[in-house]
Amino acid sequence: MKPPRFEYHDPRSIDEAFGLLAEHGDEAKALAGGQSLVPLLNFRLAHPEHLIDLNRIGALAGIRREDGTLRIKAMTRQATLEASPLVREHWPLIGDALHFVAHAQIRNRGTVGGSVAHADPAAELPVVFMVLDAKFRVASARGERTIEPPDFFVTHLTTTIEPDEMLVEIEVPPLAPRTGHAFTEFARRHGDFALGGAGALITVDEQGVCQRAALGLLAAAPTPVRSGEAENMLVGERIDEALAAKAGERAAAGVQPTGDIHGSAEYRKRLIGVMARRAILAAAERATGGSANGAARGG
Repeated sequence: MKPPRFEYHDPRSIDEAFGLLAEHGDEAKALAGGQSLVPLLNFRLAHPEHLIDLNRIGALAGIRREDGTLRIKAMTRQATLEASPLVREHWPLIGDALHFVAHAQIRNRGTVGGSVAHADPAAELPVVFMVLDAKFRVASARGERTIEPPDFFVTHLTTTIEPDEMLVEIEVPPLAPRTGHAFTEFARRHGDFALGGAGALITVDEQGVCQRAALGLLAAAPTPVRSGEAENMLVGERIDEALAAKAGERAAAGVQPTGDIHGSAEYRKRLIGVMARRAILAAAERATGGSANGAARGG
């Protein structure tokens, strides 16, 4: 299939891109890695009159740590983030999740910001950044603002980014000591969209008691989901198999995934509970010094 007709723009600076977005507004789409937008164009599910290619704007790519915070420019390739020693050492949950993102060829081209702005609830990075309490910096010719995940994701494939704005950077705070991580998901084949999954962070004290829990759910709702009820069950407790199972059940009880030919809503709901239990257990084991594999494929 062929995309609809559009006018192609090739800005070389952020200000030039801002000007184009301000001029064309709702009629324009920003092109990042193209791994989500190009298929939508080819199936004619998106009909922009103007396509603004961000790939030649070098200032929109890069990774750095500043005052303990990880700052990821929006046009950073997923493969670059996955291979970063800085990220692997200090924010390993990101690398765990990226392992599940499509295939290496896709990650070589796909961008971090493109995945977040696309806002697919079955995508790994939006869930991970929600678990990590990340913030999203968006900007336009009018100025910039920083948005937290609950206010950023609206519904399926929809965010609060205005037509003249674009996502420019993601800010990820540092993790506390004795924090374990894990990411689990299940798909019919590696590289397919997940039928369900979960990402977890567990922070414990010196006695192994959970002091903080963060649990995000994949493909569970129209947006990425944090399960506050399940998190509250874990805080103040020593996490074991029984508690993790109860928290997983609580997490699944709070969501209503959409069924399709690959799995009914009830099947996906039960799957999400299992994935949540596995993520909680693996993260807790890592937090207390165990050797659990933080990236579990499920099955």
